[in-house]
Amino acid sequence: VQLQASGGGMVQAGDSLSLSCAASGLTFSMYGLGWFRQAPGKEREFVAGISRTGSRTHYEDSLKGRFTISRDNAKNTVFLQMNSLKLEDTAVYYCAAKRVINTAPIETQRSGYSYWGQGTLVTVSS
Repeated sequence: VQLQASGGGMVQAGDSLSLSCAASGLTFSMYGLGWFRQAPGKEREFVAGISRTGSRTHYEDSLKGRFTISRDNAKNTVFLQMNSLKLEDTAVYYCAAKRVINTAPIETQRSGYSYWGQGTLVTVSS
């Protein structure tokens, strides 16, 4: 199984950025997906998660309204659209996958995910 995150970069506060994570080696539609981030000196934290079909999503409370997670099962890809970026959004962003049944709640714990991408760095400057 491989998860390849991309799309990170350096942006200014207020800008938008879209991350992608392409998966291979798994039956993509059988997996719940999540995005996490880790800022310098901090623990890795949950950002957003999405169900197998994409019909359900869940966000860290403080990010609701600015971040949007989506997926394209035909392309084995999960996305994270980030708008109105703030300095505190600076972090390495990781995608993760967990095999789930269709009705499973969206996993928010790092330990619940089986597979991880390598991370992509997002730097927000003033």
